[in-house]
Amino acid sequence: MSYRNRTAALASAAALAGSAVLMAAPVARAEVVDVNYQCKTPIGDKSAVSPIDIKGVEDGDGYKITMSWQKGVSSSPVELGKGAMTPSATIALGGADDGTLTVTGPANDAALPANTPIKINDLSGTYTPKKSGKVTFTAGVLTIKALGTTTTCTPTNDPGPSLTLDVKAASGGGSTGSAQGGGSDSDSGAGLPQTGPEDSAIALGTLGGTVLLAGAAGALWLTRRHQNAGTRH
Repeated sequence: MSYRNRTAALASAAALAGSAVLMAAPVARAEVVDVNYQCKTPIGDKSAVSPIDIKGVEDGDGYKITMSWQKGVSSSPVELGKGAMTPSATIALGGADDGTLTVTGPANDAALPANTPIKINDLSGTYTPKKSGKVTFTAGVLTIKALGTTTTCTPTNDPGPSLTLDVKAASGGGSTGSAQGGGSDSDSGAGLPQTGPEDSAIALGTLGGTVLLAGAAGALWLTRRHQNAGTRH
């Protein structure tokens, strides 16, 4: 094969390798989903619709999962003073995994007026993959404890997943932290440092660029070798 043909072949191989990396790497997909909550309160049933956003960020052996409410749910007939209300929720796992993940958060940091939808602060928990594949995260039951009472709010509109992660668990992986389900203790999960779609694209582009640069370096080495050989002759 001639020098020019060898150089062209090397550059083509580097480009194809970069494309293969981009196509094969893990992907995360997130979207805001409207959840219709039906709440059982001490003073009767109430309902509210709130858009739910779930995000995941790699954290040690697993992922930190954060659940956010864009609108308030339920209400109280009396003012709830600072620190009087404590929320928690479950997230249903689907796809390659199953069970539930419990997410929790701090008590309210300001007084909540009476007869006003209760704004839930962000809740978070740790998820450790016990199986490889695409795992979905869907809003589950919201629990609100205040003034010695408990209110439970259950989704009734069969909401779709707010987050999908493509994860990989090491052999013998299990479920730890706040995730509930079958399995043993987990080894580290694999994924991108940031699981949002935009950050995944940035990381993948960087990896593909690294492969292309490696190919260019190889082509430059061949060029110098060819020139040196010509000089010696």
